Amino acid sequence: MRGETMRRFLRQNSLGLVFGVLFLLALVGQAFAGHADYNDQLRSDGLAEVSLGRYLTSASFAVDVAENWQSEYLQFFLFVTLTVWLVQRGSPESKPLDAVGREPDADQHVGEHARADSPAWARARGWRLGVYSNSLGLVMGLIFLLSWLVQSVAGAAAYNEEQLRRLQDPVPWGAYLLEADFWNRTLQNWQSELLAVASMAILSIYLRQRGSPESKPVGSAHDTTGVEG
Repeated sequence: MRGETMRRFLRQNSLGLVFGVLFLLALVGQAFAGHADYNDQLRSDGLAEVSLGRYLTSASFAVDVAENWQSEYLQFFLFVTLTVWLVQRGSPESKPLDAVGREPDADQHVGEHARADSPAWARARGWRLGVYSNSLGLVMGLIFLLSWLVQSVAGAAAYNEEQLRRLQDPVPWGAYLLEADFWNRTLQNWQSELLAVASMAILSIYLRQRGSPESKPVGSAHDTTGVEG
């Protein structure tokens, strides 16, 4: 019975579990590769190498991780919120063309239209329903802002380490926010994430992946919108 329960759990949560494992493997790989690259830079500057543990607690590692996280969550925040109002004809990533907006309560199963299995806050009124109705976008936006803040603080520390190696004056956090280094780190991630979202929305109009919920059924017409396979 316990084995059957475990197999059922793994099958029902396989998507999240696999991506979680892949995330950890990628993070470990980044740690080792980043450590080697960081020590290469130290050697080229005539400085002593650092241990892996010290590198993992350094500003350099923190800023490299945070700058990727903030761009990913910016992507999710924009996609979740903008797709309420914006549509793309023929894309399964879009709502149907006639469903623009927040949609009626009956379609969203909230308030008096809630079903027996609806979450408690979907049956609520007032601020609780308002918060829950926008909770996904709010959390994505909050994680984006927090990771961007971490990037800015860690980035300032890493930037000042480099300044000191060059015998130049460090800059305060506020001044670093105006530095090219901060915006170069930020914008090079933003542009790649925004391009990826646009590519997915547009390519899925004409291309298919059989069995994937991110694709339309293989035989669907190119102009079929908001239909998943």
